[in-house]
This record gives sequence, structure tokens and C-alpha cells, in this order.
Amino acid sequence: MDQTDVRGLLFRGAITVSAAFGDDDEEIPAARALARSFLTDLQAVHGFPVSGRVMGMVQLVVSELVTNTRKYAPGPCLVTLEVQHGAVEVSVWDSSTTLPAVLAQGPARIGRHGLEIVMAVSKSFQVQREPVGKRITAAIVLADDPDGDVAGHKL
Repeated sequence: MDQTDVRGLLFRGAITVSAAFGDDDEEIPAARALARSFLTDLQAVHGFPVSGRVMGMVQLVVSELVTNTRKYAPGPCLVTLEVQHGAVEVSVWDSSTTLPAVLAQGPARIGRHGLEIVMAVSKSFQVQREPVGKRITAAIVLADDPDGDVAGHKL
């Protein structure tokens, strides 16, 4: 994100970034790189606290959600990262109308734990039908403070 983009984001009062990704597996690391760049700018340019935990969790959530779109939804996906109420909201839109399902646990089940992981590390998780497809949004708290207080920049 160049300086012109950052000034535009500040002027509108939002700190957000979006990118569309194609339908091949090479897009998954590109989506993680988008998240890493967004969080680096969030800290360096805007003064928000971004711990190693937050950096890892946001990239994990982006990776799991984009991986699901690659497996279960045809076509491109749109990833949006936005700071809202002391958390980074990760939204992934895809073209499939099929809502995700968390499978029952069992000792014979191998893999397909992505949504469970996302839900476990997120402050909130929601699935929303769109006019075309669906949007999955998960929020990861920026604060590492056990009381939930955001250190640094206040929203």
C-alpha cells in the first residue's frame, strides 16, 4: 500500500484493504502476504499494537478461509481486512451459496478442521449470504492484554 492509499484511508476514517484472488492454490500465500502487509502498516503507519500473536492469528484465519474458498467455491474470492472496535475483521467473499459446516468431532476424522480453528481464535465469527455467494467474517482482537484493553492507538 503506497502513501497515497494510506492518506485516502485516513481521510475516510477507515483502515481497510481488499484484494481479489484467483482460483488457484498460489493465491493462498498471496492472501497471507496481504494480511502481513496490512498488519505491518497498521503498526508502523497508524500506531496500533500488533503482537506476534496477532500477526500469526490473522494470517492463519486468512489462510484457512481462503483455502476453504479454493476447495469448495468456484471462481475468485475477495479478502477484506479492516480495523473495527479494537479488532481486525477478516472477511472473505466467495461465489458459492453453500454455507460452511463444522463437522462432528471423532477420532477417525482427519483434516477439515479449518472452521473450528478460525472460530477458536476469533472474537466473533459470522456467515452472511450475499446476493451472489456468501461472506465469512472473523474478528481477531488486537490487544494482548488479559483485560482486553487496547494498548496504543484508541479507536
